[in-house]
Amino acid sequence: MSTVFVTVGTTSFNVLIETVMSEEVTQVLSALGYKKLVLQVGRGSVLPGPDSRSGLLVHAFRFKDSIAEDIRDADLVISHAGAGSCLETLGAKRPLLVVVNDRLMDNHQLELAKQLHSESHLLYCTCSTLTQTLRTMDLSALTPFLPGQPQNFARFLDQALGLHRE
Repeated sequence: MSTVFVTVGTTSFNVLIETVMSEEVTQVLSALGYKKLVLQVGRGSVLPGPDSRSGLLVHAFRFKDSIAEDIRDADLVISHAGAGSCLETLGAKRPLLVVVNDRLMDNHQLELAKQLHSESHLLYCTCSTLTQTLRTMDLSALTPFLPGQPQNFARFLDQALGLHRE
């Protein structure tokens, strides 16, 4: 079953949940072939009940010990622009659409989304442009995000401290 997983992490992003649950967005998701919508709503005040909307089965929850399985099972992840959520999704090699909260001041999330978008790892938008972004997105244009290589830093540090010679 084609699944969209929406996460706001540990924060509150009611506008994103409300936007995703709108008739307009659920119709677009359904038209794109998605059948299931799973929402992780965090501390927000919006907690949709089990529902069916525009042919999508909807399930919502606040928190879990881990959302790794939800991410892994998703055909598309729509996420707030938190670094943890972005990196976990990209690390799981799932297509990612980041929705930046443009109501935040000094929004560092926008910087992260722009940088990862410029490298073709994800798509990004705001709540007001989500519907149009979904309509025009090309997930096949995204490139895999390669995980870091901490062993290179460790080797450098060992060499700098004279602990290892090559």
